[in-house]
Amino acid sequence: MSSPSKRREMDVMKLMMSDYNVETINDGLNEFNVEFHGPKESLYEGGVWKIHVELPDAYPYKSPSIGFVNKIFHPNVDELSGSVCLDVINQSWSPMFDLLNVFEVFLPQLLIYPNPSDPLNGDAASLMMKDKEQYDQKVKEYCERYAKKEHIMNSTGEELSDEEDVSDEESGSSDEEDEIAGHVDP
Repeated sequence: MSSPSKRREMDVMKLMMSDYNVETINDGLNEFNVEFHGPKESLYEGGVWKIHVELPDAYPYKSPSIGFVNKIFHPNVDELSGSVCLDVINQSWSPMFDLLNVFEVFLPQLLIYPNPSDPLNGDAASLMMKDKEQYDQKVKEYCERYAKKEHIMNSTGEELSDEEDVSDEESGSSDEEDEIAGHVDP
């Protein structure tokens, strides 16, 4: 590895060659989405998530930024932003780790062994500690509602439909302004 850019290329290619569906953004290797499946024999089994990955210029010396695009109910994942609280990525990252470690070890371990004492989602952490059965049910409910193959396929389409709604509202408001102006003039 003579340079961080060669290492970045190699790590992304290794991820692609390991049967992960990787979708690059802006034709570069600095930002991409990865299809991630919940670990077998866990509450998240059967769930499919789109994970957004950004590699800093100093990768592998600086850790990647990763986040869930579609919703997941987990104490260590922020429900709104999808940010992940994982020490090995946020604090103890080493250039010895690569992207395969993130998807084959770190994320599965996070989902199998949540840490409610260091939460990004206080509701999930609280429910997990107070009522494990209800927590388990809510995790499964989120998997059904937000973590199916069609959810990751539609995640960009949903953003577009939100924009369309805004433009419809804008055109609707201009019609209302015309009507108001029309009422003033008898």
